[in-house]
Amino acid sequence: MGLLYGLIAVGLALIFGLMDVVNFAHGEFLMLAMYVTFFLFTFFAIDPLLSAPLAAAALFVLGAAVYLVIVRFAMRAKANVGMVQIFATFGLAIVMRGLAQLFFTADYRSVPNSWLGGKTVSVAGIFLPQPQLFGALVAIAAFGGLYLFINRTDFGRALEATREDPGAVALVGIDKNRVFALGWGLGGALVGLAGAIMATFFYIYPDVGASFALIAYVTVALGGFGSVFGAFAGGIIVGLVEATTALILPPSLKSVGIYAVYLLVVFIRPRGLFGSM
Repeated sequence: MGLLYGLIAVGLALIFGLMDVVNFAHGEFLMLAMYVTFFLFTFFAIDPLLSAPLAAAALFVLGAAVYLVIVRFAMRAKANVGMVQIFATFGLAIVMRGLAQLFFTADYRSVPNSWLGGKTVSVAGIFLPQPQLFGALVAIAAFGGLYLFINRTDFGRALEATREDPGAVALVGIDKNRVFALGWGLGGALVGLAGAIMATFFYIYPDVGASFALIAYVTVALGGFGSVFGAFAGGIIVGLVEATTALILPPSLKSVGIYAVYLLVVFIRPRGLFGSM
């Protein structure tokens, strides 16, 4: 679960590191990816393992569109730019959640009889759920691919250059708006991938993204805003702390440990464990 938390959070960290913008609709992106996975299974019998790339592609388009249609104009505000960006994405979250309730109803849905659903694998006498285990492997592969993409491709270098100095990249012919749009698309694709995996073992409903978004914000703040590796490490820490807390306290209080560790890190190292701000 920690690796999945990291996969959910890395898109948030990527966007913040690129533009210093927090996407408050991040949880709703996750929710939409879960619904895409559910309807592909319901109407076309496509298992979530096969529809995960399709969900990621759909969220890539959504992420890029959100930047081009909403965030790009919010960044042009002449006063209180930070607040305008916050309210723009927060408002988008409310609209997306309301539309989901209107079109999909508030009923809880699930993906029944998926290839991995309800199955476990025994490792040294410990039974691990296959959907979460597969999700952890997908998260590791996604982080590895993201690392190679950022460090070994021309666009990845353009992404890093734009993050360092958006004004200077225009002098060498890089269109920062294109980079920002693709960065938002990439962030959306990553959470779309996470949403497809989550749909195999978690209920799907319009408010499902809210709780995971909160954990994603904590994960990003814990690992360090803008740090991709920080999201990876922060997700693992959050998952381990959550599981350990559930052993000590009643399972309903498992989030207490997460926020306690987060507050401790904020007091000792405000920029996060791997942040450079």
